[in-house]
Amino acid sequence: MSLKENRNRHMKKDKYILGLGIILFTMFSCENDNGKADGYGNFEATEITISAENNGKLMQFNLDEGDVLQKEQFIGYIDTVPLALKREQLAIFKAVIASKSKGVLSQINVLNAKLKTANTNKTRVQNLIKDNAGTQKQLDDVSGEIDVIRNQIRSVEIQNAPVVNELKSIDVQLKQIDDQIQKSKIVNPLYGTVLTKYAEPNEITAFGKPLYKIADLTTMQLRVYISETQLANIKIGQEVTVKIDNADSMKSYKGKISWIASEAEFTPKIIQTKEERVALVYAVKVDVKNDGSLKIGMPAELWLNTAE
Repeated sequence: MSLKENRNRHMKKDKYILGLGIILFTMFSCENDNGKADGYGNFEATEITISAENNGKLMQFNLDEGDVLQKEQFIGYIDTVPLALKREQLAIFKAVIASKSKGVLSQINVLNAKLKTANTNKTRVQNLIKDNAGTQKQLDDVSGEIDVIRNQIRSVEIQNAPVVNELKSIDVQLKQIDDQIQKSKIVNPLYGTVLTKYAEPNEITAFGKPLYKIADLTTMQLRVYISETQLANIKIGQEVTVKIDNADSMKSYKGKISWIASEAEFTPKIIQTKEERVALVYAVKVDVKNDGSLKIGMPAELWLNTAE
């Protein structure tokens, strides 16, 4: 064999060994221990049920399941006619009571004016005494007059107390009705997607009765369960890889650990085999930005080794 042929043979052998080494390195670097994910779980979101805050007929209720609602968006309202009629009745009652007490109230105003004049006279007499131009008797007479006027005002107020208290009670009732009318408006409290609709227009609803369920799906939380041995390898804020089934392959997302349970629990029944369910694990939540593909309850895998 010539020197050239021998050299070519060795070069081919070296390339084969190098290629085999690259393949083995790739296989081990792409696998995580035994090629299994570090955790399995399902996506979830914070679901909030919006309930009626008043009783009555749903006059307007504009939403459907799947709608994206903005914060403070007006959705509809509950019939407020009975409340408006009750408010009008109270307003008339208040006017009647106020008219009955006008004479007494005007009398109090007259006495307050007299009291003001008497206090002015008292100050004038006190200044005269300082200048040796007034007498103690003048001061005593003015002070006595002030005491008489104050007693008269107190007597009139006592006579008028029931009327005043009744007017205050009506004012409180009017405020309560105004609050009920305001709560008859259905205003969406937060941004999110309507998951479930529980009521329809023209239905009779009641305080506390669910109207619809909403959740913010822009960022989903993957709840996974990891073993105690894995616990030392994770921390809050750590970036990880989340994978879901996508046709014949797996689709990857970037995730960030947002919560780690402080106590262990038995693996939930939905996770893997019966043997694995008896193991103590720690729950972990991973925030994942939703591109529209992630749904509540969808299964997913957690991979701590984010290298692809």
